[in-house]
Amino acid sequence: MPSETQPQDLQRGFELLARVNYGRVATSMRALPFLAAARHVVADGRLLLRLHRGYGYHQACDGSVVAYGADNLSGPAAEDDGAAQWSVQCVGTCDQVEPGTAELELFGPAPHFADGELFDPVYLRVHPQFVTVHELRGGSARRAPHARVRRM
Repeated sequence: MPSETQPQDLQRGFELLARVNYGRVATSMRALPFLAAARHVVADGRLLLRLHRGYGYHQACDGSVVAYGADNLSGPAAEDDGAAQWSVQCVGTCDQVEPGTAELELFGPAPHFADGELFDPVYLRVHPQFVTVHELRGGSARRAPHARVRRM
């Protein structure tokens, strides 16, 4: 695991993250690890995340070290032979913030509901300490016939 992010890794990671809208934030809550889906944008060299306040996950992330990951492993590019599949992971400190108008516009409209509740957005900014980028090229991302899920 890298101890220091090179500027080109950070730039490449942010370029790839800009291609997808959602990823997963990971930290621990009451000493147990958890993952939560989050909408992200890149603004001012940092990641800005939008989560539903009703879940309470933002409280565990605020002031903590988090990992945020996103990829295209199940998207359209993953189904084209020869297309690059990639994953990006950012690790850094996280703070709850109130984004400005320009940052809010980057997110676009919020969902109306989250698990049947009205969606109440809360925003977190991740200050990356290091970024890892993995890219896979060649071969096929299609599931092999022997890897199909069996129903029981």
